Amino acid sequence: MAPTTHNLSKLQFDILQEKAVNAKATAYCPYSNFRVGAAFLSQDGTVITGGNIENASYPVGTCAERVAQGKAVSEGYRQFKALAVATDISPPDHLQSIREFCPLDMPVVMFDKDEQYVVKTLEELLPMSFGPEDLKGAEKPEGRI
Repeated sequence: MAPTTHNLSKLQFDILQEKAVNAKATAYCPYSNFRVGAAFLSQDGTVITGGNIENASYPVGTCAERVAQGKAVSEGYRQFKALAVATDISPPDHLQSIREFCPLDMPVVMFDKDEQYVVKTLEELLPMSFGPEDLKGAEKPEGRI
């Protein structure tokens, strides 16, 4: 049964799961065959997805969370309520990049290949992260423009 914690309804949880799992199909990973899908839930209820993108020059590949976040930010979304990530093996890491637009109490739902899940807040996953508020003179990100 899906949790209704972290201010997510069962419907929101189920939609995030479906969108993250389906986003794996958009992954471009011909080298590793390691598919990852991500789905952000914006504060207004819009879900934005992305899949990981590899490149023959491995360091320039992009994780699914960054693809989805890049899509969202380029479409004007700046505040998020939750993130779901789905993989074929185990939950991913490298979440520091999403910290820019996500509150520390935002839940991150991680699905494995069997759609079993773990829910952690961003702060639990990144206990020593830093964000825009930690930089002198930085402005707090605003909502959708």
